[in-house]
Amino acid sequence: MKKPRDFFKTNPALLDEPEVEALLDYCESLESDLVDFKFEKNNSKELILLDMIKEVLKGCNALEKEQKEHDRFGFEAPDYQETISNLKSYIHEICRINKIWL
Repeated sequence: MKKPRDFFKTNPALLDEPEVEALLDYCESLESDLVDFKFEKNNSKELILLDMIKEVLKGCNALEKEQKEHDRFGFEAPDYQETISNLKSYIHEICRINKIWL
């Protein structure tokens, strides 16, 4: 992505014009606002909860796969009580870390 100052490489004398300086200052402020917005967007509670739900689903899928293997090959059955306890602990820990109160 080109920087705003790059547009004036062919005519650097324009950088001394007050209007151009004002335009460049405005562009820089927009860039910082965009960075701040991206940061806020990435750290939103909605995204944290979405990530947590994806992790829970991934765990559920792994448990289903383990159950299918048990049924097919006669392996030891999954310990559902421990799985549920681990899932609850994971949800509470993520919520505590991100100050999401359920």
